[in-house]
Amino acid sequence: MTTADTRIQGIGMTSARTRDRLVQRLREQGINNEAVLGQICNVPRHLFMDEAMASRAYEDTALPIGHGQTISQPYVVALMTQALLEDGRPEKVLEIGSGCGYQTAILAPLVGKLYAIERLAPLQVRARNILASLNLRGIRMRVGDGWKGWAAEAPFDGILVAAAPEVVPEALLQQLADGGRLIIPVGGRASQELIKISRKGSAFETQSLGAVRFVPLVGGGDS
Repeated sequence: MTTADTRIQGIGMTSARTRDRLVQRLREQGINNEAVLGQICNVPRHLFMDEAMASRAYEDTALPIGHGQTISQPYVVALMTQALLEDGRPEKVLEIGSGCGYQTAILAPLVGKLYAIERLAPLQVRARNILASLNLRGIRMRVGDGWKGWAAEAPFDGILVAAAPEVVPEALLQQLADGGRLIIPVGGRASQELIKISRKGSAFETQSLGAVRFVPLVGGGDS
């Protein structure tokens, strides 16, 4: 096994046994989609953060990744992914706030095509390199403003947002295909709620998925 293979497979606190324990905790918290749990087990979360934090990679907690951003808690990543897949495999998905690329890596094999937007160019460069090292395909990435979505590629069967606006951006609702679903945390710093919005024609149905805590969805970047 090469050094690169060893790093991906992990040892000690990043080993397969440690990942298995995380998956068991997620099962106990109600995550039951086996494809999602398989991705949580197989994707090397420790690669998406600084080596100094790697020993904590398989704790069920959000961790800093620099630039004032965090890598999301595994339970929340699993919950959002499971909710996105609940009504069937979406062929075309938009991810907003891709950050270091961990959610992207979980999601990519479970959907058809994945379009990922990140506001901060240094994070996206890092994410591209890691995702390439894992030989993940079917992903298009760009630096841009998540509030505006990706109009040129709309409509999307699914949209997943990993940062919290105080209100749902109208552009994202309009870029959602009929029958599509939007998974998004909404609220301010004091209180946020993860919601699933399903589009049926011109109507939108909303379902609460529980309380969460995300960094704010900030406008800016290329449009």
